[in-house]
Amino acid sequence: MNGISLLKCICDETRFEILELLQKNKELCVNDFVKKLKKDQPLVSHHLKTLKKCGIVKSRDEGKKVMYTISNKQLSELISNVTKTSKEIPVLCSKNTCC
Repeated sequence: MNGISLLKCICDETRFEILELLQKNKELCVNDFVKKLKKDQPLVSHHLKTLKKCGIVKSRDEGKKVMYTISNKQLSELISNVTKTSKEIPVLCSKNTCC
């Protein structure tokens, strides 16, 4: 995967919110995301499937649940840095200036 492909995969708002939650919580199941994001389960599952297909998250079975984590430390650090930078430079991504 090249850099542009990676950014395309994480640029969706719901996917980025999922990654921020994983970065903070380390491991969550679909129901955790549904509760925290207040979004429908099929939508959350769709985005998790996309993130998994891109290799950004990985999963493991825990009984009837599937637990998700960010696939590696570098991706976790990337999400952390993007979140931190966006808070430090709020004008950069204001709705009026961002595409």
